[in-house]
Amino acid sequence: MKEEFQKYLDYHKTNGGTGKIFKFEILEYKAGFLKLKGMFPSETINPNGTVQGGQMNSMLDDVTSLLLIYESKGTIYPNSTNLHSVHHRPLFEGEVIATAQLIKKGKKIATIKGELFNSDGEIAATLLHTAVIMESSYRK
Repeated sequence: MKEEFQKYLDYHKTNGGTGKIFKFEILEYKAGFLKLKGMFPSETINPNGTVQGGQMNSMLDDVTSLLLIYESKGTIYPNSTNLHSVHHRPLFEGEVIATAQLIKKGKKIATIKGELFNSDGEIAATLLHTAVIMESSYRK
């Protein structure tokens, strides 16, 4: 499964800007759930020395989208209509854990919950992602 999922991460790294930044590694996948290790490099840090909130949202947008893309075998792509985030505590440069859990997927709309955890395993941010399901341009 990890090798199969790696194709999607490689595509994301090659064709997406944030794919190059976050350096995702798969930790766990089961139907409706994805867990990745990610990296916040120095370019994502604000003048206060913490990860900029928009960068956290971007990582959560990616991990929740990757779950949908993988489960469709690359046939769909989520077109975000709403990203609602709550930031619980700051994050700092370095590794984090990002999870995605499918809440509901219909024929045209999906809702996925994403969470970021710091190096101590404490929740740092939560995102509810609502997306219109579009046909994908992904090519295997």
